[in-house]
Amino acid sequence: MTITNESPGVSRLKRDAVGLVGVIFMAVATAAPITAMTGNVPIVVAFGNGLGVPAGYLFATVVLTIFSVGYTAMSKHITAAGAFYGYISHGLGQVVGMVSGLLATMAYVVFEASIIGFFAYSANDTFKSLAGVDIHWLWFAFLGLALNMILSYFDINLTAKVLGVFLITEIFMLGLVALVTLFNGGGPDGLMAYTLNPLNAFQTTGVQAGAVGLGLFMCFWSWVGFESTAMYGEESREPKKIIPIATLVSVVGIGLFYTFVSWMTVAANGVKAPELAAEQFAGIFFNPTEQFIGTWAVGLFKILILTGSFACSMAFHNCAARYLYALGRENLIPGTARTLGATHPTHGSPHIAGFVQTAISVVLILAFAAADMDPYVHIYTLLAVLGTLAILIVQTLCSFSVIGYFHVKKKHPETANVWRTLIAPLVGGLSMAYVVLLLFQNQEAAAGDASKSSFFTAIPWIVVGLAVLGAGTALYLKARNPAKYEVIGRIVLEDTVERD
Repeated sequence: MTITNESPGVSRLKRDAVGLVGVIFMAVATAAPITAMTGNVPIVVAFGNGLGVPAGYLFATVVLTIFSVGYTAMSKHITAAGAFYGYISHGLGQVVGMVSGLLATMAYVVFEASIIGFFAYSANDTFKSLAGVDIHWLWFAFLGLALNMILSYFDINLTAKVLGVFLITEIFMLGLVALVTLFNGGGPDGLMAYTLNPLNAFQTTGVQAGAVGLGLFMCFWSWVGFESTAMYGEESREPKKIIPIATLVSVVGIGLFYTFVSWMTVAANGVKAPELAAEQFAGIFFNPTEQFIGTWAVGLFKILILTGSFACSMAFHNCAARYLYALGRENLIPGTARTLGATHPTHGSPHIAGFVQTAISVVLILAFAAADMDPYVHIYTLLAVLGTLAILIVQTLCSFSVIGYFHVKKKHPETANVWRTLIAPLVGGLSMAYVVLLLFQNQEAAAGDASKSSFFTAIPWIVVGLAVLGAGTALYLKARNPAKYEVIGRIVLEDTVERD
């Protein structure tokens, strides 16, 4: 059974609201290049793969491109606001679909609060260093959440334009520093092209020996959000064409950019980069910027880290709102179709789901603040680890759902083939499962000082608890209300409805 977004009682998102460029902007902004580079690369250089960080990003690019092959095959036939939720429900059944829906929703819900923590920390630091004004980070957190709520209330095209401006500026800054380093022949030890050798992805020259797993995990973490392309299918023009293109462009484009920037960052600092990263963290970006461009560029860099992190939080807000909307419109809990599942009559946005997402983020921020936790050390790190663990599990399930959809259920033989819908998803799924294992093995190192908190200890249990809740809910509906059970993850765009 499949219900379309044109069915009676289903509020649909605004049709044809965003094009290819807008979807790419949304996806890349969610991955947040400047936050990923300045936040993750120093950790990988200091405590992970060390000088092999560009090789780590190159390896991640290959794995995620393979994953995207099957992901885009599904996107040609299923278009739904709850991307993973719909794909897995169609490929592996409603029970696994419900589990993935809850895990994905939770991940995107906490990602906004996580990035807002980083944004608030960066804003406080930037105002102190550039203006000499110390404003409590909570005010910046509330400002960011309020702006996200307001912008998401309107047409998605408005958000795409705002994100586009921020995205272009942060890519320009990262690219400028990298290109200037390249044209200057690198730093004290030249361009160090050997750091691109793929074997370096599995070795370490970091300060902390034996942390290859941490390095690779942090590289994969830098991509979280690229898969959001599929969430905007119902609002995009020609989704069967746009979403596969946008996904592959985002994955490959982000990957090549990350590899180049991380390579130039290592080259600019030389063989002592691991020691410098451990001592100065983001200094491995700021020092070359000041040396090759000027002091003024360092101030601009800090401002763009601020705007880039805000853009990332806005993108995650939109992702979370669409997952809440996707769950709500199925009306599995009576009344949610008229609340969470409602869309604005003029703007076609999931405005009520957006309000709910903002309320959840406010509660999370206030809870951490009440516990006297740091916005960067605790809010950003702990919620990012929680959300990343959940989303990596869902990505793994999504890979296997491709095989289930095309080869077990024998859907769309015109699309199915051994490489695209069997081998690639299998390799992608096993690779993603390996990354989940890396997270389990290195979650304490990834969390840093935050690993001492009770919330850190609870992270695996939160994920397991949600999975059990999702499976239990689906099985209960299957036994007591088969009609509602059949709806789980099955509301799709009218143009992609499965015909019997």
